[in-house]
Amino acid sequence: DMGPKGAAIATTTAEWICAIFFLLILAGKIPSVDGMLGSNQQVRRTENDGVNGDSQTVQLIQENIQDVDVIGNAEMVIVTPTLKVPTWEAMQPLVIASSSVFVRSFMLQLSIAGAAAMAARSGGDVVSEAASASIAAHQIALQLWLLCSFICDALAAASQALVADGLGREDSDGVLTISKTIFAYSLGLGLFLAGALGLGDASGFLLNFFTEDVQTQAALGPLLAILIAAQPLNAFVFAADGVLQGASAFSYQAKSMVLSASVAIGSFYGLQYFGGAVETTSTLVHVWYALVTLQLMRGVTSLWKLADADGPIDLFSRRE
Repeated sequence: DMGPKGAAIATTTAEWICAIFFLLILAGKIPSVDGMLGSNQQVRRTENDGVNGDSQTVQLIQENIQDVDVIGNAEMVIVTPTLKVPTWEAMQPLVIASSSVFVRSFMLQLSIAGAAAMAARSGGDVVSEAASASIAAHQIALQLWLLCSFICDALAAASQALVADGLGREDSDGVLTISKTIFAYSLGLGLFLAGALGLGDASGFLLNFFTEDVQTQAALGPLLAILIAAQPLNAFVFAADGVLQGASAFSYQAKSMVLSASVAIGSFYGLQYFGGAVETTSTLVHVWYALVTLQLMRGVTSLWKLADADGPIDLFSRRE
């Protein structure tokens, strides 16, 4: 039993395997599942076809496809990897979007890491069983929170693609309908996750599944209540993230994340100062109140952008 070290080795190995296969697909060495990338994609040049004496016909070789119809003179663009460095004009939109996403992700991970640090220090300078229980309870609650977040992230991925497609077609009514549908689904998903976690908490399944340590269970109980109550909010936040990303509001999301993280940090220290917390459990609960504040601010700032009449979504149809 290698314990945490074995889990770290397995995770790192899996990530390297995925990265290598992605690179091989992009390099055209192995085929992708749908045959649209990699060695399944080939180009055949034909001569003297009556269009300027020279043209390209794209042939996609797939297992279940024998013939490819070319409609009119439509040109199919094939993306292939190259070592040529693009110009700054071509790279600028990607760099701006990537840097904004980096800032947003960095601030989110910084907030989570800070929460872990505060949880680790909640027992004071002296290592005690209560401090160890506090750290263990925080990690269990955090893993449950991340699990629910990954489930909600499916809505973000779907909404990002659908909204981007609608905006690309200049279908504002379709984008509005998609956004409202996604948010309705997010509400249902959030309530479902809250109900599932609530059932697991009420039956004692979650506490007994993760640990049998009495002190850890005592510290975990209040965190589960916060986690359950926050699920509808979390689902909305992830759905809103996807909609705004589909609308290419990357810079706004980065700025709003900085604001949200700052308010969350301030709320934690405010609770510590005005609450006069001296017990480990109280400090740990304050850490989780701060995480909920982070999500609340993300939700408020996202809603502000979504409701903007001059924005790409105009959720409440206020645009004249």
